[in-house]
Amino acid sequence: MTTEQPTQSVLVVDDDEGVALTFSRMLRLHGYRVETATNPEAGLAIANTRPPDAIILDLRMPIVGGLEFLRRLRDFKTDHATSVTIVTGDYFIEEHIAAEIKHLGAQVCFKPLWLDDLVDVVRAMLPSTPLSVSACAGV
Repeated sequence: MTTEQPTQSVLVVDDDEGVALTFSRMLRLHGYRVETATNPEAGLAIANTRPPDAIILDLRMPIVGGLEFLRRLRDFKTDHATSVTIVTGDYFIEEHIAAEIKHLGAQVCFKPLWLDDLVDVVRAMLPSTPLSVSACAGV
């Protein structure tokens, strides 16, 4: 007899509603529980009240960008347990920003992310995943 593992949760934070919806649909097809937020403040509220197992986060958002979201997340998540991947179409991330992202325990992946890429990224972020190599090229 096999026992079913509990569904792991993913929070997608992206100011582009289309991207958030597409990522959400893609991950739900693979059995993940997904919540979306189209602004960082709403994403932080979700992360604080219903901590997800993993967060997919856009880097470039108005007012509060992905890096500031990550700083705030780490401020109230003292255990730094939530895996975070920042997804961006910006291939020219300044070195000090990339260093801070790494210091805050996140990785960077570049858009576009196709279905298999996104699922591989999320699988690599979760502790019960047998994959040990990051699915992202990194910065």
